[in-house]
Amino acid sequence: MTTMTEASVREFKMPDVGEGLTEAEILKWYVQPGDTVTDGQVVCEVETAKAAVELPIPYNGVVRELRFPEGTTVDVGTAIITVDEGGGDAGAGGAGGAPSVAESETSAETPAQAPAPPAPQAPKPEGRKPVLVGYGVAEASTKRRPRKGVPVQQAQAQARAQQPEAAAAVQGELNGHTSPVDRPSPVGRPLAKPPVRKLAKDLGVDLATVTPSGPDGVITREDVYAASAPPAPEPVQTPVAAPSPAQAPAAVSHEGARETRIPIKGVRKATATAMIDSAFTAPHVTEFVTVDVTRTMKLIEELKQDKDLAGLRVNPLLLIAKALLVAIKRNPEVNASWDEANQEIVLKHYVNLGIAAATPRGLIVPNIKDAHTKTLPELAQALGELVSTAREGRTSPAAMQGGTVTITNVGVFGVDTGTPLLNPGESAILAVGTIKLQPWVHKGKVKPRQVTTLALSFDHRLVDGELGSKVLADVAAILEQPKRLITWA
Repeated sequence: MTTMTEASVREFKMPDVGEGLTEAEILKWYVQPGDTVTDGQVVCEVETAKAAVELPIPYNGVVRELRFPEGTTVDVGTAIITVDEGGGDAGAGGAGGAPSVAESETSAETPAQAPAPPAPQAPKPEGRKPVLVGYGVAEASTKRRPRKGVPVQQAQAQARAQQPEAAAAVQGELNGHTSPVDRPSPVGRPLAKPPVRKLAKDLGVDLATVTPSGPDGVITREDVYAASAPPAPEPVQTPVAAPSPAQAPAAVSHEGARETRIPIKGVRKATATAMIDSAFTAPHVTEFVTVDVTRTMKLIEELKQDKDLAGLRVNPLLLIAKALLVAIKRNPEVNASWDEANQEIVLKHYVNLGIAAATPRGLIVPNIKDAHTKTLPELAQALGELVSTAREGRTSPAAMQGGTVTITNVGVFGVDTGTPLLNPGESAILAVGTIKLQPWVHKGKVKPRQVTTLALSFDHRLVDGELGSKVLADVAAILEQPKRLITWA
């Protein structure tokens, strides 16, 4: 009987999937102890303060141990899973499983033998793309994940029991007994994007039970919603097992309770920390201006008919963003940051324009890199991609780094204005209120006009009242007379 050497066991540590993030929550394990994994195979999904991402493992071997259960927040650099690159003990605890306590004690008295060569691997599936820069491609597991609610010990027993069947199927194919066409579809991790997995987790849907409708068998959001719909009532009611801790809702409350407690983590925790740092570090000043944007609204309707903008999202935010970029070009000192360590003001010769976006995970602020270099069609395309990506939950951590100035559109909620807080490291943020018909003096007469209120908050260490007023006045002037986009640009 061969024994497993500790030298063959590798630890996979929680990586920093963002820039300087210190922790991440394990949302879902896609493997169990005893499963065979290959280099680049996705083993779990984690959520950081920035985004939800899948983690591929850089080893070949057999899963020996999952260090943390789902729902646990783990510090970056902490080992989360161990893999035996020697293939494990083929005769202990089921194929590929970790040795039992009795066998471990026996092995201490028996001379160690060379580890058995790893079992032949099934042909790698094609078509998967890298899910995270630097980790390679994700591959489907040859093992079925345990159903939700199954205890850990039972799940491990199921995984070990299934291992001989998977190995036999692979060996049979390699020997030519079964062709890939005739072979039944492998039992593996259902194909779905991270936002769809997150949606399924929130709705309590097991993806293994969902019928995919997307290309190449990919499960879509619509499939998850369909699976979450309540089934038709049946004459005989079947008892439902109690949910496992991993299925427990994030908000803890009870029927008739007077309070609901929601854990502070992920995006909400990061937002709270950033806002506290911003509020108590940068001295905020906010200025307001109410402006007639009737001409801008007319221009938007004309631009919607322009063939150069066909298929692009043309809305007030597009022209407001362009107006702010022009105002920054006319007043470049506003685009700066405060370097406390070096006691320097850093003037930025580029504009990474942040757009605040409300998502199911909380408020995030991805930014358009080098927005000052983009034409109006390019800016429209970038805004459309930014918004759609944020709504689908696919915004990457890199997309939220390096912002210089931000726009927050509170008008979409019917709000007239507000006093926005700066994103840490930025010098200014522009809040845009709702646009609505109001009585307005136009050419000496009171007429109904499209009116909105703008609010500009800025760091008073960097931006004094004169500079802040000039920037806000320029934005207002452009929106009142949009032809200035040409004359001032």
